[in-house]
Amino acid sequence: LARAQVDMGFLHFNTNSDILHSCVAHDYTDFNTTIFYNLTNSYVAQFNHTSTLLTSIIMFVLAALFFNLNLFSRLSDVSAILDPSVRLFITSALSLFLPVMSYLFSEARNATGGARSKFTDELPLRARLILIWMLLVELLRKKAEEIHMQGYSGTMDRVGRVLLLGSFVFFHLHDAGKRSMLGILWLLCATRLVQRIVFTEVGKRSLAYGVGKNARLITSYMAQVLEEDQMEHRHHSLDGDELLRRCKYAVMEEENLVVQASPDGYRLTSDAAAVTVGKIWGLAEISSLDGDKRLRQLCLSFALFKLLRRRFERLPAMTAAETRSYRELIFKGMRTDIEKETAGASTDTAEALFRLTNDELSFLCEYYHPVVPVVLASPFFLLANYLLLPMLVLVLCLVLIVLCTNGDIGYARDSIKDDNYFTFFSVTTMMTGCLPKIFTSRLVFFSFLDFSITSLLFLMVVYEEVWEFLVLVLSDWFMVSLLCKYAVKPDGRLGRVFHWAIHGITGMRSIMHRPHISFNQLCVVRFCWLAMPFSFSLPVTLPIIPLPAMPVPDQVKLSIMEYLANELHDLHGNPTSLTLSRGGFALADHTDLLPFCESDSVAEVILTWHIATSLFEVMHSTTSDDHAQAQSLSKYCAYLVAIHPELLPEYQESTELVFKDMMLELSGVLGFWRCYFSPCVNTRYNKIMGAPEQPSSMPRNVVKRGAELAKKLEKKARDAKDSGEAVWKLLANLWVELVVYVAPSNDDGCIMGHEKLLVKGGEFITMLWALASHAGISRPADIPRAHVAIERVTDVIV
Repeated sequence: LARAQVDMGFLHFNTNSDILHSCVAHDYTDFNTTIFYNLTNSYVAQFNHTSTLLTSIIMFVLAALFFNLNLFSRLSDVSAILDPSVRLFITSALSLFLPVMSYLFSEARNATGGARSKFTDELPLRARLILIWMLLVELLRKKAEEIHMQGYSGTMDRVGRVLLLGSFVFFHLHDAGKRSMLGILWLLCATRLVQRIVFTEVGKRSLAYGVGKNARLITSYMAQVLEEDQMEHRHHSLDGDELLRRCKYAVMEEENLVVQASPDGYRLTSDAAAVTVGKIWGLAEISSLDGDKRLRQLCLSFALFKLLRRRFERLPAMTAAETRSYRELIFKGMRTDIEKETAGASTDTAEALFRLTNDELSFLCEYYHPVVPVVLASPFFLLANYLLLPMLVLVLCLVLIVLCTNGDIGYARDSIKDDNYFTFFSVTTMMTGCLPKIFTSRLVFFSFLDFSITSLLFLMVVYEEVWEFLVLVLSDWFMVSLLCKYAVKPDGRLGRVFHWAIHGITGMRSIMHRPHISFNQLCVVRFCWLAMPFSFSLPVTLPIIPLPAMPVPDQVKLSIMEYLANELHDLHGNPTSLTLSRGGFALADHTDLLPFCESDSVAEVILTWHIATSLFEVMHSTTSDDHAQAQSLSKYCAYLVAIHPELLPEYQESTELVFKDMMLELSGVLGFWRCYFSPCVNTRYNKIMGAPEQPSSMPRNVVKRGAELAKKLEKKARDAKDSGEAVWKLLANLWVELVVYVAPSNDDGCIMGHEKLLVKGGEFITMLWALASHAGISRPADIPRAHVAIERVTDVIV
C-alpha cells in the first residue's frame, strides 16, 4: 500500500515497484492506491465543492503570474525596482491571498470529519499542501514590497502573517519530520522579516543611508568644503581634467567626518576621510580600468544624486556657490576633458552629460522605490547577507530540528527520513508515465496541477534569491562602493581583490541592456483621439492607442547642452546668470512672430507653436537635423500639456483647461468625426488652414492662432527659397528655448510630480529639471502666484 506525504513541493511516497509499474502502465485500478488518490480523493468525493476546486485554480494562476514576472519580464532588464502598476496588481492579489487560503486550509483540515485525536492524528495531505503554498508565497511576497528606509510601512502586517503561519506549522503538525521541514520554510519567512526590520533600522539610524540625515550631512559638508576651497576663485584658472581631479564632491564615507550635531547642521573634521570625486578621478589604478571614464562619471553621478536628493526631502536648495561650482565642473571641466580626448566631438559631450544625469535619476529612483536592497550594496553587505546569514540560518534550522524531536538527534534523523522521504525523480517519472490520462482522469489532472504549482513556486523562490544576488552585484551602487573601497586601499592583497572584482563586473555589465533616453510624442493635428468634452478637472482626452516613444535625437541633446553652456558663461568663460525666455532669443530677428509668444499661459504658447509646427511640417517636411529637433520637441511639449500638466510651471487646472478649450476649438473646425477618428492629415491641414476668419466663441483661439502662425512661417519659407531650412532652424532654436524654459521649478507640487514619475521610468523634462536645479537656473517669475492673483483682482476692482 502507498504511504503518501508532501513536503517542500516534493511529493513523497513509500511504495513497491509493482504499484509504480502499474501506474506507469496506466492501470487505473492500481493508480487509486497511490499518492494521487490520497491527494485528490476530495475531487472525487466532493467535486462539486467549490472550495476544493478553487484552491488549485487560485494557486495555478498565482504561480503562473510569478513565473512570468520573475522569468520573462527580467531577461532584458536588471533592475532593483518594479513597475508600480505591476506592483499594485500583485499587492492587490496577495492582499486577498492569506484570508482565502486560510479559509481553504481550515476546510481541508476538517475534511475528514469524525472525532480525531489532537495528539495522534496528523493534518490531511491536502491541508499540508496548502500550508506549503502559503509559506512559499510568503517568501515570494517580497518581490512586490518596497524597502522603506525610514519607516515600518507594511511591516506590522507582515509580522502578523508570519506569526499566523507559525501557528499553523507548530500547532497543527505533530509528526517530528513534517514539523521540522515545514518549520524550516517558516524560519526562512521569519528571517526575511528580520532582514526587512534591520534594513529599516539601518536607514533610520545611519548617517550614510538615512533619509534626511545623509541629506543634512551633505548640506553641512558642501558648506564647509566651499568655504575652505573657495572654488569660485581658486578653480577659475583650472581647466578640463584638473577641475575634476580637485573636485571635492562626496561620494562615500562622508559620515566618518562627523564630530557632533549642531543646531545648524553637523560639525565636521577637516580630515579628508571622505571618498571624493577628485580622489577617484585622480587615481592612476582606476584610470587603467576605466579607459572611457564611464566608471568615474558614474561616481560623479552618485555624488550629484546626493546633492539633488535634498530637493525631494524639502531641504534648502543649492546655494549660489554650489551652482557656480557645478557649472565650472560640468560645462567647463567635463566638457573640455571629453572634447580634448575625442577631438572636439560635441555629440559625445552631450551624450555624456545626459547619461550622467540619467544615472543620477536612476540612483534617486532606486533609493526611494527599491524592491531589492541595492542601497546597502557593498562588499561587506554581500559577505554578511550571502555568507554569514546563510550560515546562521543553517544553525537555526539544525536547532529547530532538534527542538522538534525533543533533543533526540537519532530520532530526528530517523523522523526526517521516514516522514520526508525525498523522491522527486520517482514522482516525476510517475507523472510522466501517467500524462496520457491527464485529460481522462480527474485524479491525474488535479495531481499534475498540484504538483506543477508546488514545483513552480519552489523554483521561483530559488530563482528570486539568485536574481536578487545578481541585481546587487551588477548594480551601480555596488560598482560605486567597489571603486570607493579601491580608492581607499589601491595597494596590497585587498586592493588586488578589488581590482579583479571591478574588472570582472565591468565585463559582465558591458553585456547588460541599458535603456535609451527617450520621450513620448503627441501631435494633436495628426493623432486620432477618442474623447468627450466633459467639464472634468482631469485630462479630457485619452488616446485610442499608446503614445509612441522615440529615443531623444542626438541633435536635441547637443542643442540643449550648447544653449545652457553658452548662456551660463560669457565670452571669457566666466559664469553668468541665465535669463530664460519663451523664444525671445530665437525670434530676435523675427519681431513679427513675437506676439505669438505672449500669453499668460505657457501651455497656450506651447500649443500655438505646436499646431503651427505640425501644419508647417505637412508641406515642408525635410530630413535635416533641425527638422527632427523641432518636430520631436514640439510633440514632446504637447505630450506634457496633455498628459503631464503637473510638470509645467503653472497651475495644473489651468493647463488642463487650456488643453480642453483647444480640443473643443479643434473639434469645431474639423468636425467631431474628423477630429477624433479620421486619420487623414491632408484633410485636417486643409480644414484648419482654410478655416474662415470669423469670431470664435472660445476664450482662447489656440487653433486659429496656430494656423495664422503657420501661414507666416510658410511665407518666410517661400521668401527664403530654401525649402524651409531657415524656418526649421528658427523653430529648432525656439523649441530648445521653450523646453528649457518650462523645466526649472521650485514648486513643491511640481517636485512631487517628478518624484512620482521616477519609478515609472522618469520623463525627459525631469532630466532638464535636475540640470536646472544643479546649475541654479530659474525662471524670472519671481512674484508668487498668489500675489499675482491678488494684484489682478485688485486691478479689476479699481
